[in-house]
Amino acid sequence: MAEKEKDELEKMNEALSMSEQFVEKYQKPLLLGLLVVVVIVGAILGVCHFYLLPREDKAQAAMYQAVMAFENDSIDLAINGNEKFDGLLTIVDQYGSTAAGNLANAYLGLAYYEKGEYETAQKYLSAFSADETVLSPAVTAAIGNCLVDMEKYAESAKYFEKAAKVSDNAVFSPIYLKKAAAAYEKVGNNEAAVKLYQEIKDKYPTSNHARGIERYIERAQNK
Repeated sequence: MAEKEKDELEKMNEALSMSEQFVEKYQKPLLLGLLVVVVIVGAILGVCHFYLLPREDKAQAAMYQAVMAFENDSIDLAINGNEKFDGLLTIVDQYGSTAAGNLANAYLGLAYYEKGEYETAQKYLSAFSADETVLSPAVTAAIGNCLVDMEKYAESAKYFEKAAKVSDNAVFSPIYLKKAAAAYEKVGNNEAAVKLYQEIKDKYPTSNHARGIERYIERAQNK
């Protein structure tokens, strides 16, 4: 019986490891997928609970077109729209108080990040708000990525730490903690880096990022 439980535990750990590798490799597609889900769910909730209020309905319709453009890598079209639909900028400006308008901020941030306009990306990502524990930390980590690309490493580390804390799970948190630790190493704050690497080891020992973490701890300690 004990052997069977051991085998099952090993299978669970292996599955978790594979999930972490998938998340790390496909972070951007996963974040985009989450955003699309929120758009769809938001539309359904609008139908069920708000009886298609004209303002929310128009914003959701515009978001659909803009999101499709973004998904097809038509970044400028998604941002600015055309004669057939409003772009993300217009949605944020005209429907900022709606759920779709809020979500447009996140998409705008990602769009400007793709264009390499990191300050503008940070601005719109920071304007997005959500209370749940998957999308919210993912957007917070995206802000951290913007700051890394602007070489604001110490500031970026704070965002990655916040994302890890809000996520608080063995799939996403180790990714964000490792990003934060790497950022601290960039500015020579090796003590903070060691602390975060150790947190991965202690708090998420079965995660993929906990494997070989001693090398990172030793490297940071010996700098």
